[in-house]
Amino acid sequence: MKLFYRHFGEGRPVIILHGIFGISDNWVTLGKRLAEKFSVYIPDQRNHGQSPHSPTFNYYALAEDLHEFIHEHGLERPVIIGHSMGGKVAMSYALEHPEMVEKLVVVDISPRRYHGRNVHFDMINAMMAVNFDAVHSRDEIARLLEASIPSKRIRLFVMKNLYRKTKTTFDWRLNLEALSANLDYVFGWEENTGAFDGPALFVRGGKSDYILDEDIPLIRRMFPQAEIETIPKASHWVHAEAPAELCRQFSLFLGKECVIPDFTAEAED
Repeated sequence: MKLFYRHFGEGRPVIILHGIFGISDNWVTLGKRLAEKFSVYIPDQRNHGQSPHSPTFNYYALAEDLHEFIHEHGLERPVIIGHSMGGKVAMSYALEHPEMVEKLVVVDISPRRYHGRNVHFDMINAMMAVNFDAVHSRDEIARLLEASIPSKRIRLFVMKNLYRKTKTTFDWRLNLEALSANLDYVFGWEENTGAFDGPALFVRGGKSDYILDEDIPLIRRMFPQAEIETIPKASHWVHAEAPAELCRQFSLFLGKECVIPDFTAEAED
């Protein structure tokens, strides 16, 4: 599958994979900082952003998309960074093709199954309930989403998936039908007996329960060199809530100074 992507900088290749409901744009600020030293690629994963839609949506397909992307762009042993769902794609790929990955960075996700989070089902249901024939502005859509998605931060994140289909109508870039049908799979994890022996960094939010202390032995069994770092004030939305600290962790791991000025960013999962 030919993925839409954004590219910044020159040097050793870095690929950043967004989470579910996300888009490449969510990672542009961090990507541009890394692009001061690296060649940074930020694709939209299938059924997201400007990439193609498909009824097939699982980690086998997403990892295969990544494999094709690496070959298509002639990337030699890239650093792969993934958040949430993107982190599971990155881990799956590194375990399946360890020789293809120089370093691995996983942001706030573990290699295990999670119970479905109500917020994700609420987001999908709210988006699917919007009747685009009856609304004509972003403000109207925001008001419709407010009842099901009370968090302004999450609403702003959802709204980044809107685009103008015509001069007077909107639509979602997300393939909501495929995401809804496969959401349980996204929370899952396919057992893998392989291991990635290369350098690996796992960054967790101190207010998040996606990487628990009891997950660490499991992580280190699959990723023996894994370093575990915690950003105390961040929840699962690490790159939105603590971008400067996350950038600092990337710097220490990748050997590149990464400084982000104060700014406001929308969150993504």
